[in-house]
This record gives sequence, C-alpha cells and structure tokens, in this order.
Amino acid sequence: MPFTYTHAWPLAATRHDVFRALTDPAALVRWFAEGATVEPWVGGVYRFWGRHTPGTPPQDAARQTVTRLEPDVALGFAWPIEEVDTTVTIVIAPSEDGAGTTLTLTHAVSGELPMPRPRALIDDHWRLAMGNLSAWLAGGADIQLPDYFDQHPALRLEVAIEATPAATFEALIDPAQVNRWLDARDAVIEPHAGGRYELHWQYEIDGRDVTGGPTHILEFARDRLLMLDWPDWRGDASVPTQTLTFHLEPVGTGTAVTLVHAGFLRAADVSDYGPGWRMFLQKLKTEVEGHAATATLQPPAS
Repeated sequence: MPFTYTHAWPLAATRHDVFRALTDPAALVRWFAEGATVEPWVGGVYRFWGRHTPGTPPQDAARQTVTRLEPDVALGFAWPIEEVDTTVTIVIAPSEDGAGTTLTLTHAVSGELPMPRPRALIDDHWRLAMGNLSAWLAGGADIQLPDYFDQHPALRLEVAIEATPAATFEALIDPAQVNRWLDARDAVIEPHAGGRYELHWQYEIDGRDVTGGPTHILEFARDRLLMLDWPDWRGDASVPTQTLTFHLEPVGTGTAVTLVHAGFLRAADVSDYGPGWRMFLQKLKTEVEGHAATATLQPPAS
C-alpha cells in the first residue's frame, strides 16, 4: 500500500554543513552507506549501496537519481526499493532558536514494499540514519551503521561509573533512582527473576496509546547482571519481544557497565536506540556518582 512518511530532526549544525554531509560522497560513506556516488544536479545520480542500505543493493543495482537540488536548502532523490518507486525529499531550515537547523524528511512510497512492516522499516531506517548524521556533524563519534546482512543485530554500549557495583546495581532496581535517570513514571520494580519492572512510559503511535518499556525481570544476579524483557516500542504484538541486559564488572574502584539490547529482527529495528541508550547511560552515571558523593557527605549515625 502506498504511504508517505514525514519526520523532522533538530541538528546542531549550519545548513551548509548539513547539506554538505548529504551530498559529499566522502561523508555519506561515513554515516549513511557503504558506497556512494553523487552528481550534484537535477537528473544526476545519487547512488548509494551496500550492507548499510535496506535490501543491500550492490553498486550496479543502485539507481537513485537527484530530483531536487537547492544548495543549503533542499535535496530530493528518487530511490527504487525492491523495484518499488519511492521519492525522498529533505528540506533544511534554520531552527526556531537560531542555534542550528531543522531537517524535515519526507519519504513517499508509491507501491507495496515486499517486506514485513514496511512503514516501520522506513521510519526506523531514517531514525537510525539521522542519529548517525547528527553524530557525524558532531565530530564522527558514536556512529552506528546498520548491517542489513546481519541476521542477529544487537546494540552494545559501555559506560564507566566511579562507584561500586553494589551502588550501581541499586540504581537499576531502586524505583526512586530509576524514576530520575530513566525518566520513569512511578516505576514498579520487584527485584527478583520474574518480578515486575515497569516504567509506565506513555506515548502515542499512529493514533494509538502505547505503554512502553519493559514489563518483567528475566534474569537477576545482584551486583552483576539484570536482564529485562523489551516489548516492541510501537506496541506491535507481532514483533517478538527483545531483551535488555545490564552487565556490571568491577574495574579498579569503579564499575564498567555494558548494556546489550538484543533480539532485533533486522538492522533497522535498532532505530534510534543508540542515541537514546547513550543518553540514559550518561544519566545513570550522573545518578550513581551523584548518589555516591552525597552518601559520603552524610554524617555518621550517632
């Protein structure tokens, strides 16, 4: 079924820098595609291909062409996906606060894409790509290119925390702390395998109210490991439940925390979890280290 996808992203960069990242092949192969060729005129080629592109097209099968080109303002290109015609239009505008830009992307699909959950695929692919674009514009760190050949994609991130594993683990299971660093709403946590773990995230997807986040603890090893279930964030019951695992390892006087989000069916399903979990891990670090510092300042009990 034909559909049109539209989304907007704030970017901390000038319109010129954003446009250059969208049209310079050397930049595109760092944040977007395995290979790219651009002819910067209407009718010219805007080819991208390889393992980071849905369908993993080889170079000789890449047939994208430029349909709109306004330097520092807009880019459009035709993108046949699995023989279905689609058109992408990107408009770059100054942000309202003048501190950066707003990139608005519209992807019009004219036919039936031969893949499960095509709307979700397009949405997730662009969320992932725009997260990478933002990272590229910020200096190139934290780029996570999807691998559409990977049959078992997963997200793995690490953070070092200057606190003991016990203090760090407590922040994962104490509702008051979870409310702060994980933006939960009256978190409910039963700290044992099989216990409830509910964040009560509420949002709307396609006109439906969704309660997001985990529901139960799958594995529990105090001060070492916490594994949670992770239902589809869109509330789609047809998507198998994923897992979210926090591994804690003592390192010197602190703790190395490794987060593994696994169980995705395809690379695009990782979506913008990368930037999201990086943000939350930093908030966890701030929470734990701040909590530990406060505890050391408390006077001893009389």
